[in-house]
Amino acid sequence: MNRILIAGAGPVGLTAALALARRGFAVTVLESGDGLAAESRASTFHPPTLEMLDDLGVGAELHERGLLSPTFAYRDRAEGLIAMLDLAVLGNDTRFPYRLQCEQSKLTPILLAHLRRFADFEIEFGFQVTGVGQKADGVIVTAADGRAETGDWLIGADGAHSATRRATGVTFDGITYPERFLVASVDEELTGWLDDLAAVNYVFDPVEWCVLLRTPDHWRVLLPTPVETPDEQEYARLDSRLRGVHDPGRPWRIAHASMYRVHQRVATSFRTGRVLLAGDAAHVNNPLGGLGMNSGIHDAVAYAEALATGDDATVWAAATDRRRIALEYVQSVSHQNYERLRATDPDARAAHLDGLRATAADPALARQSLLRSSMIASLRRVPA
Repeated sequence: MNRILIAGAGPVGLTAALALARRGFAVTVLESGDGLAAESRASTFHPPTLEMLDDLGVGAELHERGLLSPTFAYRDRAEGLIAMLDLAVLGNDTRFPYRLQCEQSKLTPILLAHLRRFADFEIEFGFQVTGVGQKADGVIVTAADGRAETGDWLIGADGAHSATRRATGVTFDGITYPERFLVASVDEELTGWLDDLAAVNYVFDPVEWCVLLRTPDHWRVLLPTPVETPDEQEYARLDSRLRGVHDPGRPWRIAHASMYRVHQRVATSFRTGRVLLAGDAAHVNNPLGGLGMNSGIHDAVAYAEALATGDDATVWAAATDRRRIALEYVQSVSHQNYERLRATDPDARAAHLDGLRATAADPALARQSLLRSSMIASLRRVPA
């Protein structure tokens, strides 16, 4: 049959579909929604992800819609700029020595347009997965409305509440953070208010840490928010909190805001028979560092490469390796980012800020740090 089923038409699912279609597989994507999701969600593409998307033929179109971010900054609420790291030091390590700021909702239509060029590609919207049956050489996926699709393999890329994962009985172990994350997209130009601002800025503070990042359409401000207060109360005080970042003498122009709980979880297995889990269906983490969508795209490409070999052991190895990376790298780095932004011990905070200054001032130290934060080190061994 040689058909691969993919649950989820987000950036991970559609990347997997395109990587497989370009290798000659017939692909069917099963999406629970009535169309592609319009929410902006993730917005940072790291260098190795840009390489993968470029290899799939969609890199130029993504660049046309995105914003190059060659630097990112560490700041302190009281002290201002602490360190500016320049990804140019990775010039010999990647052909894209920068981050690209672009909402994932701009990538998915590009991927789908490329997929529609393949005769053996299909997409079914409104397909809410309710069951996954397996046999030795394939899978059958059923939907709430009675539809059923059969394939050789199923890749579950259907998000943190994955119906695919639930259908296979795989548990999703981890923690939930004590705060909610409140994200405001604003119609303001922050570079006119704050000196030495990069497109991505991590702002340290024991209580009111935050992240300031630029997308092609808006500046975004991410703020930690108590879990026990009503949503309407937090939205009502959002402007006063934004004025703590900068007070323009008037209310901030807020385009939209959203609030969500944040988890660090990893599936107990990324493979169950002929079902593979990818992206948020397999692992979720806090957004600090922009690792989630990127690591999911890396899952997708790794699975396509493994399935193309036709070797079962290679597929097992890919699933095992992607779980190892999720545990040892993605979970570790994202949680460390969270702990450092909110650290309360004055000595530990001062030591970390001094370390960041020293790293930014030394190209060798900066390169080692950036190899890790850019996710290059998670994918390959890089000589010193």
